[in-house]
Amino acid sequence: MDEELLDRYADLIVGFGANVQPDQVVAVEASVEAAPLVRKLARRAYERGARYVDIVYFDPQVKRIRIESAPDDSLEWVPPWLGRRMLDLGELDAARIVLTPFVPPGLLEGLDAVRAGRDQLPTVRELFKVLDDRSVAWTVSPFPTEAWASRVFPELGPAQAVDALWRDLEHVCRLDEPDPVDAWKQRIDEIWQNASRLDELDLDALRFVGPGTDLTVGLLPSSRFAKEGGGATTRTGIHHVPNLPTEELFTTPDPDRTEGVVTSTKPLDVGGSLVTGLRVRFDRGRAVEIDADSNVETLRRRCATDEGAARLGEVALVDGESRIGRLGRTFFNTLLDENSASHIALGDAYSSPIADPADLPRINESEIHVDFMIGSDEVTVSGVTHDGGEVPVLVGGAWQI
Repeated sequence: MDEELLDRYADLIVGFGANVQPDQVVAVEASVEAAPLVRKLARRAYERGARYVDIVYFDPQVKRIRIESAPDDSLEWVPPWLGRRMLDLGELDAARIVLTPFVPPGLLEGLDAVRAGRDQLPTVRELFKVLDDRSVAWTVSPFPTEAWASRVFPELGPAQAVDALWRDLEHVCRLDEPDPVDAWKQRIDEIWQNASRLDELDLDALRFVGPGTDLTVGLLPSSRFAKEGGGATTRTGIHHVPNLPTEELFTTPDPDRTEGVVTSTKPLDVGGSLVTGLRVRFDRGRAVEIDADSNVETLRRRCATDEGAARLGEVALVDGESRIGRLGRTFFNTLLDENSASHIALGDAYSSPIADPADLPRINESEIHVDFMIGSDEVTVSGVTHDGGEVPVLVGGAWQI
């Protein structure tokens, strides 16, 4: 493993992504294979004055064992101390670093899809309260594991696949730049500028049209893209970057005003189950038909979690300048794939993109948040104005605004 690359990566995640502050509690969550990077993250955090670094490792093989062997009526049970830990991190105004994936894509293949959909761990519902409260400075970054790398590069041996995935991640995380932080600041400024121009259009909705897709996503009166354009700020004023890498500009839609049909443009990993060929029809905001070529029951089960699980909580746009998208590779990982193509998310909505507090009671609430990719160069995005007109926004992956 390239120690120098790990050092640069740890510096970027701790110093720029989570922006760890003196005397701050830092939570790090990762799969057991990520231990070499986790230790470097801990060292960097303590060097920046962290009070305590709390490490939680997740073993995906134990998740598979649970789905295989646990009593059927126990799979939705979540240990209460996991939720309390998340709330405690919020009360402490902590930093939280997540290394993805916890569960390699396809690990749950061969298992009953309904049972797999019941076990949502390691996600806990208290996470969404912490996000809405803006109490935690958080960042999510990828770490190549052997199982994940072999899924992305099936033609290579395990060691060669891991090395190839590291080379991709070095590029998309801008670790190949002389100053990765400066490179990210420039890219995030580009994202913010595009988001600001989009906000100036004062759109009522976004429309996606392409193969198998004709979808209109209504916006709330104060939905804004520029408020979270590439970065975020906690309630105590700490600026952080929730996703490293990040290429998206996103906002919170009106959960009652999504209409039409949409076809996913990339496979979707739902907690280790790969959903391929996803097709969804929306009526009055609700996903009323969900079909797929594989593992559809896993997603259907997630969307039956609660009333808001079948409605949208996010709509995001990604242009053709995304380093991830320009690689032309499917990573089978939501963090990377969602930053390669425009996407929507079923479930819980973020409050931070809402400019007017009067709109906050209208945003979607759920115990899930599942992103899936709907964009490509063949999908045209237009903005719908309040008088019903349309203006081009993204054509062939290029901004028209």
